[in-house]
Amino acid sequence: MNRKAKSSHSSAVLNQKQRQPNRKTVNALAKKSRIEIVSFNHSTSGKKTRKQSSNSTNSPPTPHKQRIVPQRRRKKRSKKPIIPTPLKIVIRLAVITVGISTLLGSAMSIANSFNTGIDSPVAVIPETTAEHQQQLEKTFSLVTLAEPLDDLKTKVQNLIAQYPKLQAEVFIVDLDQKNYLSLQSAESISAASTIKLPVLIAFFQDVDAGKIDLQEKLTMTKELKAGGSGGMQYQETGRKYSALYTANQMMVTSDNTATNMIIHRLGGQEKLNQRFAEWGLNVTKLRNPLPDLTGTNTTSAEELGMLLIKIERGELVSLRSRDRMLEIMSKVKTNTLLPQGLERGATIAHKTGDIGSVLGDVGMIDMPNGKRYVASVFVKRPRNDPQARTLIQKISQVTYQHFKLNPSRSFLEED
Repeated sequence: MNRKAKSSHSSAVLNQKQRQPNRKTVNALAKKSRIEIVSFNHSTSGKKTRKQSSNSTNSPPTPHKQRIVPQRRRKKRSKKPIIPTPLKIVIRLAVITVGISTLLGSAMSIANSFNTGIDSPVAVIPETTAEHQQQLEKTFSLVTLAEPLDDLKTKVQNLIAQYPKLQAEVFIVDLDQKNYLSLQSAESISAASTIKLPVLIAFFQDVDAGKIDLQEKLTMTKELKAGGSGGMQYQETGRKYSALYTANQMMVTSDNTATNMIIHRLGGQEKLNQRFAEWGLNVTKLRNPLPDLTGTNTTSAEELGMLLIKIERGELVSLRSRDRMLEIMSKVKTNTLLPQGLERGATIAHKTGDIGSVLGDVGMIDMPNGKRYVASVFVKRPRNDPQARTLIQKISQVTYQHFKLNPSRSFLEED
């Protein structure tokens, strides 16, 4: 081969080698490509990865950079600590404060509810406390009394003095002039069957509220049957009576079985005691079913008299229920106490009570001359002493004669 040809061959071989990539360069590029792919797949920010990729393309790959890439990956995986801003701190503190306040408030409410549950069964206010006086003034605000009936008081005291073995409680109010007589009338005394008067008021309150239908049927059970007065005890157990008939028997014949049925229908004695307290009554309270021969159910001449005054004025019950109540009470069978002191033409709506230790009668009297008054008289006595009946009759007679000789116009006429 001549020199020229050899020179041409060498140049061709050299050009071919220059066109072929160096093996080391290929390996480096391959490694670079793999490293960049790994970085892209495991990065947490697409923008940063693309930026790194563009930088890597412009700079030659080196072993040093290949070792750095894993370190950057570890840094990206680790989370930077979050430093809360002042606003977030304030918000969190406020939330914590509100939460603690809510928990403390709930705890106090629970504690108060426990205390209320302990105190609530006894709702009667002691008679001697100022709270009781305020309660009575609020409840009987429209029954403000006027002047004491001194002349009548002297006459009644003289009568009582004739019976040293007896202790009388007397409360009399002129419904027209609001003048009154009170002798030991606020003292607690065994109610006997006079407790049926506030029970009847509660009954008609529920009638007015639509809670009781007068024609609904009440069942006489064995547990509700009671001895003493009334004839329902002799009827067959399980027999049903209308609510109105049962209420009538409770008052007219003083039927103890009927009374227990009405008390049961009204929710029991504790429910009734709460009602009595809401009316402002201090000593009127049920403690046992009827008949209460030991006298544990209590009241006072003043409280029952005040109830009649409120009923007459259309308070506590509607006017329709008031009229129905007074009609029922005007049919009471026992007429041996207050009615015996009245004259012909007078009418009385009342309720009596009679046990061995106490005899009583409370009623509203209408006189032929238009005078109206309330009389509430109780007498403590030696067991079944008949003189108690005589004393009540004489107190009724003296009172009637006093108003007969001292007539006065009613408020309506004066107005």
